[in-house]
Amino acid sequence: MDSAPVRPVPPESESVVDYTEVLRRLAINDENFAEECSTGKRVDSVELDPRTLALVRLAALVAVGGAAPSYGVETDAALSAGATTSEIVDVLVGIVSVVGFPSVVAAAPSLAMALGCDIEDALEPPSAG
Repeated sequence: MDSAPVRPVPPESESVVDYTEVLRRLAINDENFAEECSTGKRVDSVELDPRTLALVRLAALVAVGGAAPSYGVETDAALSAGATTSEIVDVLVGIVSVVGFPSVVAAAPSLAMALGCDIEDALEPPSAG
């Protein structure tokens, strides 16, 4: 007998109306809500801790092919929020199955630069001699 997957019960502090309202506003492409999100007005209402949020944003940068300066901003935010450099790099490894290896390879130099790693030497072929 097959049974439907059991959904976890939300903690007492989580309001069912809050998350369903957010999903509704996203689903209907609510322009006011989109502006609140894109201008940072909704960040205070995000229940993710700053460390997790910064790591999620790094993963999103990889997914959309973010610009190198963006990696610096989000890497600084993640480090300031307590993430380790290993955890930041683990984000790349953890999302390969979702975004694909080419996206991760393309992002690696930007992330390395944001972490202060000079990987240019690693990209050069070995010299003969």
